[in-house]
Amino acid sequence: MRRRSAVAALALLIGAKPGMPAAMTEHETLELPSGRLALMREGRGPLIVLLPSLGRGQEDFDDLAPRIAAAGFSVLRPEPRGIGGSAPLRPGATLHDMAADVAAAIEAEGAGPAIVAGHAAGNWVARVLSHDRPDLVRAVALLAAVTGTEVDPEIRRSITASFTLSLSDEERLSHLRRAYFAPGNDATVWLPGWHPEVSMAQRAAAAATADKAWLRAAERHPLLYVAAAEDAIAAPPSLAELQASLGPNVTRVVVEGAGHALVPEQPAAVAEALVAFARSLP
Repeated sequence: MRRRSAVAALALLIGAKPGMPAAMTEHETLELPSGRLALMREGRGPLIVLLPSLGRGQEDFDDLAPRIAAAGFSVLRPEPRGIGGSAPLRPGATLHDMAADVAAAIEAEGAGPAIVAGHAAGNWVARVLSHDRPDLVRAVALLAAVTGTEVDPEIRRSITASFTLSLSDEERLSHLRRAYFAPGNDATVWLPGWHPEVSMAQRAAAAATADKAWLRAAERHPLLYVAAAEDAIAAPPSLAELQASLGPNVTRVVVEGAGHALVPEQPAAVAEALVAFARSLP
């Protein structure tokens, strides 16, 4: 069952080039056996699905999505469970359950197969979806995704501190700058938008996913890896490293002036990479 809001909100292109058209954001709720799932939609055209990072919501794509829509694509944004109008993840859920939500959203659109783009930890769900429902996936895009490299313990401490909302804004900002943002970029945009309980539920779902076949499942589809040049969490891998871990069908783009946050730092460059990749597909 699907419910569409009576009013569509106007999504303005923050920082967009003069003359770039705005896109209307339509809001909808799907009633699924796993609970309600809130969706946002912009644009018309071939479908691109955006999946945010660990414990963060679709607001991270508020600048990116209208840029992609303005290029002639339909953008679908399922709100992670536990955020906004989406019901929380149920106990015992796995990454397969999270991917099933995305599959249900694509099927409700009737517009697949889709390009599925996962930012950071969102890449887990994108890759599981490509494994479980290859019929719904046209291609996969990984944005600043960790592909198996070790993370420095100090950076891990800053990641944890980012979710510790009891810390002062000043202390959290220092951790955000260290872990997520390139020098000179405005880390205050990520002071809000953290959902510790959602993060814990998503981590639990990842830990409960015992099978590993999905780790290389994306190689059956064209794959784009968008790296952030100054990523302290996932240093840009070489093309050879990506081919070894993700398969031979990888396109690599490195975005300068960005850290692991990537999307709020360089939305125009990320949009350009996604649109160019989408247009290159058969």
